[in-house]
Amino acid sequence: MKSDLDALMKAKNLDAVLILGDAENNPPMYYFVGGGHVSGALLVKRRGEEPILFYNDMERDEAAKSGLKTRSFNEYPIQDFMEQADGDMQTVFALRFQKILADCSLTKGRIAIHGKVEISNSFGIITKLMNLLPDVEFIGESGFNSVILQAMETKEDVEVARIRKMGAVTTQVVGMVQELLASSAVREDEVLLKEDGSPLTIGDVKAKIALWLAERGAVDVEGVIFAIGRDAGVPHSVGDPVEPITLGRTIVFDIFPAEKGGGYFYDFTRTWSLGYATPEAQALYDQVHEIYNKVIDNLDLNANFVDYQKMTCEYFESKGHKTQLNTTNPLDGYVHSLGHGVGLNIHERPGSSLMMAGNNNLLKPGVVITIEPGLYYPEKGMGFRIEDTYWVRPDGVVERLAEYPYDFVLPMKKWKK
Repeated sequence: MKSDLDALMKAKNLDAVLILGDAENNPPMYYFVGGGHVSGALLVKRRGEEPILFYNDMERDEAAKSGLKTRSFNEYPIQDFMEQADGDMQTVFALRFQKILADCSLTKGRIAIHGKVEISNSFGIITKLMNLLPDVEFIGESGFNSVILQAMETKEDVEVARIRKMGAVTTQVVGMVQELLASSAVREDEVLLKEDGSPLTIGDVKAKIALWLAERGAVDVEGVIFAIGRDAGVPHSVGDPVEPITLGRTIVFDIFPAEKGGGYFYDFTRTWSLGYATPEAQALYDQVHEIYNKVIDNLDLNANFVDYQKMTCEYFESKGHKTQLNTTNPLDGYVHSLGHGVGLNIHERPGSSLMMAGNNNLLKPGVVITIEPGLYYPEKGMGFRIEDTYWVRPDGVVERLAEYPYDFVLPMKKWKK
């Protein structure tokens, strides 16, 4: 939680954190600012002190909505630095940064840098700033171990409520997609048809998904996965937009929308086969569903998330599938990790990868995680994944944040075998 940040900074001997970029679609900045149209901002968080948001005057009202202490960049007009910089704009902004940090009593120590920005120009500015402040060590933190992601790992009740709301939006849209498919007419060659008689394609379904999400205040930030047949056998294949949807082939539908403006995500997957399924597909789906249920039934408070990845690998290997437990980078079988944290980023702490065994990935109160086992056989033209998002509540109960059925074969209303 945000209240943990000072202790996390102390543990890493960080004197401050700088966050660069916009307030929207920028998780570290959004975490403090709460979104809104505040562009090209700077947030300075000294250890033990409240953060300060530096903003452009044209966005002063939006900055004020953050509830943070704010200061305008107009207090540091770029004209003041032009002569010293000899007109070089990166040097101008580096000098302005130097003045801002000096006003925050940050002329020495360790400062971590975060935020989503255009890397080339920002790299140039920071490089010049490092030369201007030789007593400051600027830190680029590594992935899941950054103080920001560690703070984000456990959620406050208000954050969980927003994720839960996104879960309700997600499952509502999934239900609308299921109804669209189930009510479609079917041609003799088992291709689904639109009302005008043309084939219903992956692209058609995705267009509907984007519209239905937008109507509910959500956006498809990362790219929804709606993949059929061979594409369903490649875990992150988003699907071919021109491919027609047909009966009897597996569809992996992985949808992970976020609140408009770059807010909280939800993550959800179902696998469907329309009208009927082959015996092999049904057997493989049943295995995925069985280990999914086994994991859910065995989740324990403060257990290591990685232990459940091992459990999943051992189960699938007992059924004859390759996994990461004994195969390096398998391309078929069970090829990914069991789950991950969810929040302002679609992938957060804790993680379940076997490579993270020593990184304190505990199912402690406040974490929000996915559980998503799967099997993938692209050369057989099939893939399977089941995924839901769970919250480890303060009382230790692990709660699914949105309900939806696990039906594999979806009956078609206008088709008779």
